[in-house]
Amino acid sequence: MLSFRRTLRLAALFVLTLCTLTTQANPQHGMAIYGDLKYPPGFTHFSYVNPDAPKGGHVRLSAIGDSFDSFNPFLVKGVAADGLDWLYDSLTKQAGDEPFSEYGLIARSMEIAPDRTSVTFHINPDARFHDGQPITAEDVQFSFEMLTTHEKASPYYRAYYRDVRKAVVVDPLTIRFEFANGDNRELPLILGQLKVLPKHYYRTHDFGKADLTIPVGSGPYTIEKFKPGQSITYRRVDNYWAKDLPVNRGFYNFDRITIKYYKDSTVALEGFKAGDYDFRNENVSKYWATAYTGPAVERGEIVREEVRHHMPVGMQGFLYNTRRAVFSDPVVREALAYAFDFEWTNANLFYNQYTRTRSYFENSELAATGLPGGEELKLLEPFRKQLPERVFTQVYAPRQIPHPVISGAT
Repeated sequence: MLSFRRTLRLAALFVLTLCTLTTQANPQHGMAIYGDLKYPPGFTHFSYVNPDAPKGGHVRLSAIGDSFDSFNPFLVKGVAADGLDWLYDSLTKQAGDEPFSEYGLIARSMEIAPDRTSVTFHINPDARFHDGQPITAEDVQFSFEMLTTHEKASPYYRAYYRDVRKAVVVDPLTIRFEFANGDNRELPLILGQLKVLPKHYYRTHDFGKADLTIPVGSGPYTIEKFKPGQSITYRRVDNYWAKDLPVNRGFYNFDRITIKYYKDSTVALEGFKAGDYDFRNENVSKYWATAYTGPAVERGEIVREEVRHHMPVGMQGFLYNTRRAVFSDPVVREALAYAFDFEWTNANLFYNQYTRTRSYFENSELAATGLPGGEELKLLEPFRKQLPERVFTQVYAPRQIPHPVISGAT
C-alpha cells in the first residue's frame, strides 16, 4: 500500500489546522505550511543545534570555478563569489527539521490575512545593517522592487515573486505584501526568504553594477579579504545584531571562513589531500572508494565519514518518449530496462555505492511499500484487465542477477 494514504485521509484535517494557524489576523512568531509549528513562542533554539557551541577558529572550504568578478549575487551579469548569502539576512529563517516552516529573523512577527491575499511582517526594532543603520520597512520594499523590476536583476526573482502585486510600507517597521490572489499557500513563506538590502547604501552605489566593491549587509559575516581566482575570506561580525536570536543560536560559530577556488574537481581533491582546505563533501563514488589514500590518511589527518540522511532524493533512470512508435510497446520498454544490468554496473563501475530506485518518492514516507490497497487499489481496479496480475499479487522488486566483480583490465 502507499504510505501516503494516511496523509490523504488526514488532508482535510491538515488544511483545517493550517487555516487555523496561518490565517489569524494576530501576529505570530512563525509560519507553517503543514500543520502546527514545532517551536512555540519564546523557544530558545532549534533542537538540532548546540546552543552553546564554542566560537572561534578558521575553516577553509572549496569552490569549483575559474574565479569570481562580482559581490552582487542578485544580477544576471557577473560571476558571484561563493558564500555571499552570509552577508544578508532575510525576513524569516526556515527550520531544518520541519517540512516548510519559518520563524522570525528580521521580522519579529508576521500575520497572514484571513483570505490569504496578503502577508504583513513586523520588523524587529533591533535589526541593523553592518554600518549600524536600522533596517526599516522601506528597506524591505526597496529590496523587493529592485529584485523584481530592475532591468539587470536576475529574472529568477521576477518569476519567483510573480504572484505578489505590491509591497506597501504601513509604518517604519511594518511592511505588507499584497497578492494577486489567495491561491498560493507558499507565497507568505517565499516572501519570508526575501534578502533585505540597504536602501541608503544604494543611493550612492549602482545596484546594477557587477563589481568587487564590498557591499553593506546585515548577516552574520562580512567580506574581510579576497583574491580573484584564488580565494575569498569572510569574517564573523562581532556585533551582529541577530546573533542571540533563537533562530541563530548555535549557528555561525567560525570567526573566519575562507573559500578557495579550484578549476576542476580533480585539482580540488588533490588540494584537499595536500591540506589546503578542511572539509570536503564527496559525491563521486570512484573518489570515495579509491582516492582517499596516502600519508595524510594514514596519519589520521584525513577522516572519512559516511553520513546517511533521511531526506527525499532524486532519481536516475530511463524515460521513454511513448509517442514514438519504437517505444509505444510496454514489452519493449520492459526489455530495455532489463537490458541495463544494474548489478554489474554498480559492482564494477560504481563500487557498490548506488542503490536501486524503487519509487518516485525515494527515501521518503511517500514512497510506495507493500501491495496496493485502499485508495490506491480503487484507482487501479478499473484497469485490472490491462495490467499484469503481479501488480496486485507481488510486491515489486527489481530483478537481480549476481555478477562477479571484474578486477584488472577486461
